[in-house]
Amino acid sequence: MSLHVKRVVVAVGGNALIKDEAHQEVHDQLRSAQETAELIADFIGLGYEIVLTHGNGPQVGFILRRSELAFEAGELHFVPLKNCVADTQGAIGYQLQESLYNSLRKRKISRGVATVVTMVEVDPEDPSFSKPTKPIGVFYSEEKIRTIKAKHPDWQLVFQDGKGYRRVVASPLPRRVVEADVIRSMVDAGICVIASGGGGVPVVADKEGFLSGINAVIDKDLSSALLANELEADLLIILTAVDNVYLDFNKPTQRKLDIVTIEQAEQYMAEGHFATGSMGPKVRAAMNFLRNGGRRAIITSAEQLVTAVQGKTGTHIVP
Repeated sequence: MSLHVKRVVVAVGGNALIKDEAHQEVHDQLRSAQETAELIADFIGLGYEIVLTHGNGPQVGFILRRSELAFEAGELHFVPLKNCVADTQGAIGYQLQESLYNSLRKRKISRGVATVVTMVEVDPEDPSFSKPTKPIGVFYSEEKIRTIKAKHPDWQLVFQDGKGYRRVVASPLPRRVVEADVIRSMVDAGICVIASGGGGVPVVADKEGFLSGINAVIDKDLSSALLANELEADLLIILTAVDNVYLDFNKPTQRKLDIVTIEQAEQYMAEGHFATGSMGPKVRAAMNFLRNGGRRAIITSAEQLVTAVQGKTGTHIVP
């Protein structure tokens, strides 16, 4: 079952850069980016036009925490969250860009690679601004939480069993990828584009249409689905740590899903099979893409990218 598609948005999960807590440094992330780029290059070698998006969950938290520590030490100014998102777009985009350039060159594939720092418009009245739920940054122990609350009374923190307290911020729904036309023109010119990193820099528009950044984090998968629709992509591929989506994940009754309709996916979600903090947003993003004109969405691992697009593995969500 080979898929006859041309333009594809590939959303790379956070595990593609940080595989575990023992490998979080910049050189570790570069090595992971290089491994991912090899798999992406094999996919491009099949003849597809691609736009690559990526997460930034751990990285944006690292930058924000460094900024807070430097500010608290009286050394440097504080960096707003929206700027941290932009910083990660540049830094992660660079690592993927360099790695993919080299992987394509190794295969003698003549394709340019470029990163676009991308803004994504959100609704300033989105309910997430009054009820933030998106975890970012490091976990704080019980011993440190009193000090953290004293220093940051405006923060909202949630407790996660076995890990500690973590900050949560607004995660508004994406409404428009501002640079969609720019990205489309680059893809039309044969360039492999890395865009909408970390879900994009959140911006709001005033009555005249002028934009300004706002401190929030947009879900990478939902933003990738929106970009795929705006580019009229044939296919959305969401890469994650597992080869397939599963029902009853990590239970004795666990079973993988191969081909799922939107209606079936909606039912499984209502039954609570897809966790909000893991597979839930990926499945919802796939459904959003299909409901807005997409032909097919695939959720699989980076290692299975080529075989998944050939229809041999992965979870395929269809209208």
